[in-house]
Amino acid sequence: MAKILVTGGAGFIGSHTSERLLARGDDVVVLDNFNDAYDPAIKRANAAALRKATVVTGDIRDRELVARLFQEHRFDGVVHLAAMAGVRPSLLDPLHYEDVNMRGTITLLEEARKRPKLRFVFASSSSVYGARDKVPFSERDDIPHPVSPYAATKRAGELMCYTYHHLYGIPIACLRFFTVYGPRQRPEMAIAKFTKALLEGQPIPFFGDGSTRRDYTYVDDIVDGVVAALDRCAGYEIFNLGESATTSLSELVEGLSKAVGVPAILDRQPNQPGDVPLTCADVSKARALLGYEPRTPVAVGLARYVEWYRRTQTTAARS
Repeated sequence: MAKILVTGGAGFIGSHTSERLLARGDDVVVLDNFNDAYDPAIKRANAAALRKATVVTGDIRDRELVARLFQEHRFDGVVHLAAMAGVRPSLLDPLHYEDVNMRGTITLLEEARKRPKLRFVFASSSSVYGARDKVPFSERDDIPHPVSPYAATKRAGELMCYTYHHLYGIPIACLRFFTVYGPRQRPEMAIAKFTKALLEGQPIPFFGDGSTRRDYTYVDDIVDGVVAALDRCAGYEIFNLGESATTSLSELVEGLSKAVGVPAILDRQPNQPGDVPLTCADVSKARALLGYEPRTPVAVGLARYVEWYRRTQTTAARS
């Protein structure tokens, strides 16, 4: 049994990761500040379901709190998922994104360096690749041009992780997530917004001509990669975690419409600043070193999400 700190452990990917670690017998401490980037009640409900975890309300930038947690619990590993997330919101408040995503990460690394055998997993993003036509995206690619503050903070986090590995020998895995979706995803994310709109008979905000393509990756597959990276963390490595297939915006809306069983009404809008036209992961490195193997096609994942959404809405209506 290992003792693991999961930052952002009450969020979307964090709650699924914490659940998986608890299920296999790990001792999990969740650190989450339950901020209002989206309804804190959603994260509170996620945390309440993690009955065997120790849930701590606090901020990753709080040096005293972080130091106390590391001293009290003597973690074997850290899964660092806490961050200000999202490309479009980062355009509105870049200073806050820089403060949370960079200072928070460095605060954790400063404690990790005192325990050089501790395994450190950092959640990065496919957005670090910027706008490019070359596919699939490989960890070996040169990526000098992030196109949003969010992407820039994630690339900076990878670089800071390398610096701490180089200086202090911390084993670190940086994971570039590709458009993760599934139960509990943030309500402002496309699939969540589209599903709600379809079920309520409302128009779907449809940006551009529908040709933008994303490598949508089901959350269970992502968690497989996160846990494998934690277990096999050695040296310093960057891994893509994606589905290794792409779906256009038009195809996504069509697939969701089919899963929900109602036709979509489109509210056509121009392309958004900071968005990229294409993401597609080369997962050969993760497959070779982590045994990563995404198993959930988009059509299956969308059906699972819609089923979960309907179930939770029905439960909420009864309570």
